[in-house]
Amino acid sequence: MPGKRQRFADRRKARGYSQESFAEAVGTNRSTVYRWEAGDADPHPFQRPAIQKALGISPEELNSLLTGASAQPQANLFNAQIESSDNDEFEAWELMRRVEASDVGPETLNRLEKTFDDLAMAYPITSPEQLLQHVKQHSAYVARLLDARKTLKEHRRLLVVGGWLSLFGATLHIDLKQENAATARLQTAAALAKQAEHPEIQAWCLETEAWRVLTSGDYSRAVQLAQAAQAIAPSGSSALIQSTAQEGRARARLGQADETYDAIERVQKLSGSLQKPDNPEHHYRYDPAKALAYTATTLAWLGDRGAEPYAREVIARLQPGTDITKWPRRVASANIDLALVLLKDNRLDEACDSASKAIQSGRVVPSNHWRGLEVVKAVEARQLPEASDLREAYQGMKSIGR
Repeated sequence: MPGKRQRFADRRKARGYSQESFAEAVGTNRSTVYRWEAGDADPHPFQRPAIQKALGISPEELNSLLTGASAQPQANLFNAQIESSDNDEFEAWELMRRVEASDVGPETLNRLEKTFDDLAMAYPITSPEQLLQHVKQHSAYVARLLDARKTLKEHRRLLVVGGWLSLFGATLHIDLKQENAATARLQTAAALAKQAEHPEIQAWCLETEAWRVLTSGDYSRAVQLAQAAQAIAPSGSSALIQSTAQEGRARARLGQADETYDAIERVQKLSGSLQKPDNPEHHYRYDPAKALAYTATTLAWLGDRGAEPYAREVIARLQPGTDITKWPRRVASANIDLALVLLKDNRLDEACDSASKAIQSGRVVPSNHWRGLEVVKAVEARQLPEASDLREAYQGMKSIGR
């Protein structure tokens, strides 16, 4: 073993490093640095480039510090070739080490992905405010991890889960009528999806924006966005089916009957080829049963009495019991659809009962308040005795939403 490497230790100190800080700089521990300086161990080949960089020296100078010999600036051609070859090998090892280095790990990513799925499955029965707090916390955690060391594969997984969380956050902001925050999260989701080359998230961003402009009354723009989503959505994906359904709803608001029926038929055909997902309540997993709810809404907006059996089937399938506060969101929406159809058919008592239950359930989010208001205005226009109670319930719902 060579003797104590005083010149190596002196160079380290001259560069301002303690043994601890030097160990951190080159990716090892203090005891290893101590053994190098004591002459009890030699750095591994893959560690040498980091040591050279930290000490600001060449490979020849490092060899000199380790062996105690003087550096030979004028080496012969043969030695230069050997040293160049060794350095190439060390650089290759260092690249491999950097590529495989990670502070993230698969378990962290698995937990993040599962958390997103859990949040998306809780969407039908949980308030947007509650879900949004979780989304904010986990999105911030993803942002921190993006600055950590990770493999390329882990980096892409982080971009994808960050994209899903941002997209879901945008949906929640839309539900709460928080327009600026919704725009920011949608733009973030789209940017992450582009970086990750993830067309399904990109399609969902367009579909989500289509829903937002539809609720604000820009039905033509909603059709354009829904069609743009369909153009990039992967074949057979949930995003493709949902954006087709969104197009149908927008066309119904425009009174385009033929185009509306065509969209409904396309949704039924696409969803008919799907197997029931393991988690049908997941907001981004299209359950074929969802086609019933979208058909009910679309036909109700078109003024087609055919909406009634679809709305009733949604209620029969999903209504958990008589406690309206435990309804999934789709049951509240189906009751609004049913009320619109029943009003058109002059079945006024039933219509008011369905509308009242939907409004008082607490399951109509702020972005859908306008749908409840349509029923209230229709009841008021007919000067029905239930109008004042229904208006009062609607105002109470809006107050809670704020």
